[in-house]
Amino acid sequence: MQRIHAVQYAVNDNTGNSGGGVRFRSEIGGDYSLQTLSCATGFIWRIFQQNNLADRKDVQKVTLFIENGDGVAFAVDNEIHVNANYLGNYSGDVKREFTGVIYHEMTHIWQWNGNGQTPGGLIEGIADFVRLKANYIPSHWVQPGQGKKWDQGYDVTARFLDYCNNLRKGFVAKLNKKMRTGYSADYFVDLSGKTVDQLWSDYKAKYGN
Repeated sequence: MQRIHAVQYAVNDNTGNSGGGVRFRSEIGGDYSLQTLSCATGFIWRIFQQNNLADRKDVQKVTLFIENGDGVAFAVDNEIHVNANYLGNYSGDVKREFTGVIYHEMTHIWQWNGNGQTPGGLIEGIADFVRLKANYIPSHWVQPGQGKKWDQGYDVTARFLDYCNNLRKGFVAKLNKKMRTGYSADYFVDLSGKTVDQLWSDYKAKYGN
């Protein structure tokens, strides 16, 4: 019988007695973190339509580090680092925000980046697209149609990708698959029949922007 999740997960809490560390342990905790790492992976595989091992990155283990640092979080070398100070100072439902951050960062673990050729704004936009589809977006996000350019990144690009995904079901999954070996703006033409600039213009026009 084949295991659905062959990936191992670990959580390292390096926060000591910091306020963020205390809040992490009291309102989130290690068990919930492990559960969220696993759920995020399964969700990302479904979004990317990666039903077979051959479709996915070969990642055996993902480790989450909770640490006293700067910023919000980052992912590198199959590790996710979350800043406890951000969690400690967050006003609102910190468990929900933490979950959204994990879905975003876990996407970086699993997504293809065109062998480093994919624009950073698109990389971040895909990660936030996953967060959007998982229903863990924060209230400060831009609304659909807002933003200055398609590859502005994060929420702006996520909203645009959602538009593209509604035009063609599985658009983001197919785009990610194409980026396994490289990147070209022509991928948007291949998938939609339109250039990315035309898609952006149509998207802006739809929302009166």
